[in-house]
Amino acid sequence: MGLFDTEIREMSDGRSFLLADRMRPRTIDEIIGQDHLLGKNKPLRTMIESDEIPSMVLWGPPGSGKTTLAKVIANKTGMDFLSYSAVLSGIKQIKKVIAQAERNLYLYGKRSILFIDEIHRFNKAQQDAFLPFVEKGTIILIGATTENPSFELISPLLSRVQVFVLNPLEPQHIENIIFNAITDEERGLGRKKDSITEESVKLISNICSGDARFALNLIEFADKLTGGNNITVEVIQDILQRERILYDKSGEEHYNIISALHKSVRDSDPDAALYWLARMLEGGEDRRYIARRLIRMAVEDIGLADPNALLIANAAREAFDFIGIPEGDLALAEAVVYLAYAPKSNSIYTALAKAVQDVKKHGSLPVPLHIRNAPTTLMKKLGYGKGYKYSHQFDEHIVEQEHLPEKIRDSKYYEPTEMGFEAKVRKRFEEIRQQLAKRKKDEKSRN
Repeated sequence: MGLFDTEIREMSDGRSFLLADRMRPRTIDEIIGQDHLLGKNKPLRTMIESDEIPSMVLWGPPGSGKTTLAKVIANKTGMDFLSYSAVLSGIKQIKKVIAQAERNLYLYGKRSILFIDEIHRFNKAQQDAFLPFVEKGTIILIGATTENPSFELISPLLSRVQVFVLNPLEPQHIENIIFNAITDEERGLGRKKDSITEESVKLISNICSGDARFALNLIEFADKLTGGNNITVEVIQDILQRERILYDKSGEEHYNIISALHKSVRDSDPDAALYWLARMLEGGEDRRYIARRLIRMAVEDIGLADPNALLIANAAREAFDFIGIPEGDLALAEAVVYLAYAPKSNSIYTALAKAVQDVKKHGSLPVPLHIRNAPTTLMKKLGYGKGYKYSHQFDEHIVEQEHLPEKIRDSKYYEPTEMGFEAKVRKRFEEIRQQLAKRKKDEKSRN
């Protein structure tokens, strides 16, 4: 078992052997670094103290305190705390527990918190299974995720929970946590404060990327290695070198780093983009996840300004699937640099958003009769396809006829920019408009 594995081990009295578990905050005031949620008069603190707990999703990076916060809520409100991992538990197992929670609620008035770690791992059908129980209030669902809930949770579930965003812990927060763990005689290591050098504390606080669990696991290992004496920078560096990877999050999303990568590509900064890519690769990020995000960048921020961007991003995904690590990483790097240098346009992104807005605003508007298919005699009698103009029978294969529903016939969604290939698209659009205008003029003069 490696240094940063987190298998739960317990002492004979039931306490955990793991320092990170023993030092877990027990009250709201012991939680460090989430004052925007738990400070005086802040929304979540007010809910907890008034015992009005909604179902919720806690979104934040590893080690920011999602599980801790869920346990503190249970302790403060006196609810049963039922904890499951979406990786290790199935819906059938969880449904049995929900049934028990339902009995406890109706027979004894005892409420239960169902805590699901990595809730984003459940697929859409599995997430659907929670809906009736959340809707009825049978259980208070608290999900924890490192992934953006907007993309990973189904809309019906998302609409029934409140999302609270936990911030990554700052270095000064980690420093306080380390010193508490070193000196605490009841739950911590019970060492003197000077048993670890200030430089070591700063090193750990800076390299752990806001993950308190990582920092405490590292301190615990260093304490065992030195016997609790003089934990120096050299000791910490030696441990990290043995582990080879400074910070492996086991494929969970580094949501702040992928955001940095995306924005660096969007802003045409290949050096920054390569740096953030390297951070993800060295952190053990799932390469296929990176490839999917690169494809998203190609369609969202580049689009028709350079249609090759999508081909390059998809080719990088296929190349990685074919040759794997480490050579496949070069394909991802090549795609990152190409995307960063490519001309940018979000016109497709905004065009689709406008069209979706009209769909939501106007509902299911009827398809104009003349562009409906008419495979049956009845449909033809009803006017399906009547008056349709087949474009290939007209000059330059261009024809003017209405394709949008009458209510939104004048809507315009796509406006090509002057960037890259899209400038040619814009020119082509103008040529089509001019051709149709000329045809109208000619028809008018003939009449």
